[in-house]
Amino acid sequence: MRLLSGAVLRATMRHRCRYFSVAQNNWNVRKGLVLGVYESEKEDDSLHLTESAAGVDRVLSGKLTELLKISGPGLKKGKSRVFYGLHEDFPCIAVVGLGRNSLGVCGTEYWDTCKENIRAAIAGGCRVLQNHVLTHIEVDGCNDSQSAAEGAVLGLFTYDDLKTKKKTRVTTQLHGSGCVSGWEKGVLYGEGQNLARYLMEAPANHVTPSVFADTITNRLAPYADHVTVHKRSQEWIEEQQMGAFLSVSKGDRWEGSSVFLKMGRFLSVSKGDRWEGSSLSSLEMFLHRKQNHGILTGLSTGLCENMPSGKANKPGPWLLNHRSLLPWLLNHVDNTDMLLTNWLVYWSRVFSLSLRSDRCCSLTGLSIGHSSFLSGAMDVALGSAATGVFTNSDWLWEQLHKASVVTGDRVWRMPLFQHYTRQVTDCQLADLNNVGKYSRSGGACTAAAFLREFVTAPHWAHLDIAGVMTNKDEVPYLKKGMSGRPTRTLVEFAAGLANQA
Repeated sequence: MRLLSGAVLRATMRHRCRYFSVAQNNWNVRKGLVLGVYESEKEDDSLHLTESAAGVDRVLSGKLTELLKISGPGLKKGKSRVFYGLHEDFPCIAVVGLGRNSLGVCGTEYWDTCKENIRAAIAGGCRVLQNHVLTHIEVDGCNDSQSAAEGAVLGLFTYDDLKTKKKTRVTTQLHGSGCVSGWEKGVLYGEGQNLARYLMEAPANHVTPSVFADTITNRLAPYADHVTVHKRSQEWIEEQQMGAFLSVSKGDRWEGSSVFLKMGRFLSVSKGDRWEGSSLSSLEMFLHRKQNHGILTGLSTGLCENMPSGKANKPGPWLLNHRSLLPWLLNHVDNTDMLLTNWLVYWSRVFSLSLRSDRCCSLTGLSIGHSSFLSGAMDVALGSAATGVFTNSDWLWEQLHKASVVTGDRVWRMPLFQHYTRQVTDCQLADLNNVGKYSRSGGACTAAAFLREFVTAPHWAHLDIAGVMTNKDEVPYLKKGMSGRPTRTLVEFAAGLANQA
């Protein structure tokens, strides 16, 4: 009997060693899998597997379901569990909680709750597997491949170019037979926002205005058949009478050139602010997917370094602008509004009908808009919940708001009352001043009112990103640091306009 028991034990040990030997060999491949499960609509701990998760469970003869049941209570939204050695191809499988499947657009939150849950859950699962030093992760589409792709791409982003020890670089792909086009679209949206995050995170001495312009040029190189790049000199800026822009850059050693691009009839990019990556990604997506629609597209930004020196602006100068308005610079620290005025006037003059975003991106022949880190007052007003939007067009607001509901990167309309306009036009020495009559009161609104005086387009919007520019822990699928918001909303906005054309 003892001999029989010993033989059985040795056979069992050999079987176990053989089993884990296979898993160890697969570990060298460093592949992982992220699967989703939904909470029950009833008040119990039962779980409902997604289509991809159910397929994996069938391959494993129900082992995944069994382990989920015995490993603890029902998997709640945003939580994850990792199982090892279950699947021959995937040594690590992360199962993430997606919340309830019945949730949709929330009338009080102004986003699609199900999409947001997917982004957060997938991002969390991918990070867990990244910490296991996996180099490739397949991701469950969770019945919404675009949101899953956005969560994976955004959740894995890390700026560690200047660190000695770097995070594991992970590639992702859609698992199973989900919507491939939706996945590719989500990857494009996520990579666009990550480009903005990268440019925002990079130290100022690594991404100077010239380096920034070169980065834009290089990113658009694959579209050389549709985009022509023209670099302009400081002399061109002076010829355009961009006095406000030149005044902001007086403290900087001028590196200057502007970059202009043409697509179809005209497309423009000039050296722009650090959040320019958001506009660039919008443009890049538009070129990549809509290049055959023949829509007039433009991207323009004025970029310089506002540095202290003996040549820098002094408090209280007046500046000549090429719309015959004389602005009075009372606040010489927040010079962004002064910088933007020249580009607003230029685009209003060259294209009486155009649409711009970030400082300033033209998409279709409809309207002018821009985004900027103008005032900390917007951070006080809205915090990081939403981007503040000032617009003279109900139609433009509806398009932006519709896009933000889809992306979960929300916008909120702010007032452009004459109450604020009177505060910047009631000026003692010039036509305008860049500080409201009552100083700090309504600072975000008076800044937008100041910019509005330089706009002649019927459809114009100003997006103030002061509150959403960084992320601490508010957006779970973005790590701490620069957020790149609201890039995806602008991309979705541009795509919506292209579909209407």
